[in-house]
Amino acid sequence: MKKNLLFSLLFLTALGAGAQDWTVDKSHAKLGFSITHLMISDVEGSFRTYEAKITSSKDDYSDAVFEISADIAGIDTDSEGRDKDLQSEKYFDAAKFPKLTFKSTSFTKVEGNKYKLVGDLTMKGITKPVELQVIINGPIDRRGKKVIGLKATGTFKRTDFNVGGPGGNMISEEVNLIANGEFVKG
Repeated sequence: MKKNLLFSLLFLTALGAGAQDWTVDKSHAKLGFSITHLMISDVEGSFRTYEAKITSSKDDYSDAVFEISADIAGIDTDSEGRDKDLQSEKYFDAAKFPKLTFKSTSFTKVEGNKYKLVGDLTMKGITKPVELQVIINGPIDRRGKKVIGLKATGTFKRTDFNVGGPGGNMISEEVNLIANGEFVKG
């Protein structure tokens, strides 16, 4: 019995030891979004404060887990008034819900360097599944470390997360997510 328990613990430790974290290089990354305003033009924004990592033990990323969190107070649309409005109860309610989070539930190769990423997005205390299209370039070696480039895009409905009212013709239901970045292994 003791031998089986010891073997099981060693096996599980060995499995976990192979997993490596890829951390975002924030000087070469952006977590952004766009939404259509007045149904005629897109307003773009990003999050100044966020964390992102990928955990994977396989070179083909088939077991990759993606985790992202962003501070709502760090929203930036190049308009201080609009940023404060987005942080208000009417939209994100940053005082009550200071972060949005994403954690993947599956990551599958489509073809070449193209993947489908599915995960749970949480905003304003509401969690819904979202699907993103991902392109991974690399890896390359930079100063002795492996680096990959990643671009993720997708859409979701803001009202699914109770962000803003129906909007009518003021803003679109659909929000476009655009994330680009370099991730460093180790």
